[in-house]
Amino acid sequence: MKIALTALIAITTSVALLSACADSGQKGDDQKTEASKDDQVTAAGEFPITKEKTTLRVMVKGSSIVENFATNEFTKWLEEKTNIHIDWEVAPEKTFAEKLNVSLASGDYPDVLLNMSVSPIQQSIYGKDGVFIPLNPYIDKYGVEMKKMFEQVSYVKDLITMPDGKIYSVPQVNDCYHCSLGQKMWIYQPWLDKLGLKMPETIDEFYQVLKAFKEKDPNGNGKADEIPLVGATNGPSSTLDLFLTSAFIEKDFNLRFVKDGKVQVAYNQPEWKDALTYMHKLFAEGLISPQTFTQDRNQLKQMGMNPEIPITGAIASQNQTVFVEVDNSRFKDYVSVPPLKGPSGIRSTAYNPYAVSAGQYVITNKAKNPAAAFRMADLLLSEEATLRSTQGRPGQEWVRPEQGELGVNGKQAVWKPIATFGKLQNIHWAQAGPSLRTNDLRLSVAADPKNSLELILYKETKKYEPYKIDPSKIVPPLFFTNEQAEELSTLEKTLTDYRTEFFAKTVTGSLDIDKEWNNYLNTLDKMNVKRYLEIYQQAYTQYKSKK
Repeated sequence: MKIALTALIAITTSVALLSACADSGQKGDDQKTEASKDDQVTAAGEFPITKEKTTLRVMVKGSSIVENFATNEFTKWLEEKTNIHIDWEVAPEKTFAEKLNVSLASGDYPDVLLNMSVSPIQQSIYGKDGVFIPLNPYIDKYGVEMKKMFEQVSYVKDLITMPDGKIYSVPQVNDCYHCSLGQKMWIYQPWLDKLGLKMPETIDEFYQVLKAFKEKDPNGNGKADEIPLVGATNGPSSTLDLFLTSAFIEKDFNLRFVKDGKVQVAYNQPEWKDALTYMHKLFAEGLISPQTFTQDRNQLKQMGMNPEIPITGAIASQNQTVFVEVDNSRFKDYVSVPPLKGPSGIRSTAYNPYAVSAGQYVITNKAKNPAAAFRMADLLLSEEATLRSTQGRPGQEWVRPEQGELGVNGKQAVWKPIATFGKLQNIHWAQAGPSLRTNDLRLSVAADPKNSLELILYKETKKYEPYKIDPSKIVPPLFFTNEQAEELSTLEKTLTDYRTEFFAKTVTGSLDIDKEWNNYLNTLDKMNVKRYLEIYQQAYTQYKSKK
């Protein structure tokens, strides 16, 4: 259940060697930026897309739960339906952003970038440079499913349209209720029950629960092998600085907030220091696993899959699917911890009202048949392709429910999964690339009270809704000029790297928070956090002026 917001319109961590694009000799040809009567494709909505066998070179972000994109069952279906063969280049999952930057900078990039989270900054810069092809004329001429998407989700078009009026990417729309409030903490209910503990509601109660997990042998094996609290260094929402800090300060998923009309960051506020102090206390008493600061989400999943006995008490994660491969469905015993109340009475959770992941499918000027490349992307937005690419084959991984079976929304269910999502497989793309999952489609899934993960997540997320940050305090998706974009790309990476390093070192005790806090603030100033906020403020003011 990939979180929409993690790829929401945001600043990429880096945009490398921009000048190299100008030297690569890959300026877009005029005939590739306009739909033409000479396009070598069939009519809009007609399949196959090309009469002659066509090949597209596609770079895709690797996935730990997709065996092989080339032999994948969904790929086979897509190639057969379109008559387009895909020549794959798989970018490493952990370093895909670096791979993208190097490829664009060197000029050695493919026809299509799929699931590479190409940021608005990159779209603006490389679009202007002619590397990315504007899709507007292809949408006008061939956009059957894309036009439906614009009608169904009214704000999508605005969020993927650059300030110059051009659209360079086909998005993924995942109008996911539980993702919109995805900053969660999960706790193992059987341990609470065994120790006679109630669900914690404050940071002090949470501390006492973790302490009991560590000291009172809740898994009953006579060993001190319990891990009270653990997270990971990557998403979705599995980093501790998202959930626990919300008991001290309100902020959005990007650690920004708006106060009195001014864009600010949470991580240079006094409340952030208080949050670090609290987390250091947890770590110093052995309540946070050290692996939290070094492992990725896949390694976190292995901890949950311990085959012998449960060892993990609480985990920061968007959902419990990190445990889906555990025998006897242990993940169902993990329940969400409501937002905790902090020392000043704050009890909040980040909220993302935008369900668009931009930059999921970008066509470059290397494509010899951009019309065919676009039509494939348009097909991916159809309901059939969406269910196949995210769930699997009809009749095998999902079925049409019987008449009378109800969905999460209480209406006649439209589809019903019969296979577990999250395991290594070669059936679907594991939610990579464009797809259109509206709220209606997501909540039309059959709601088996015992086995419906979507229903469980829906109900658990209801605990968070009363505490979601006011939308007026959220920094909305913003657009920047090319000059601002280039400057922000450097500032963002520098600030993020330093903030992340300081967070880990202070929580683990490598640095003394009280002694280093002023130096930390001074370093942020030297890294030009004020200029970073100034650029955001300019874009935010422009955004508000249009309302």
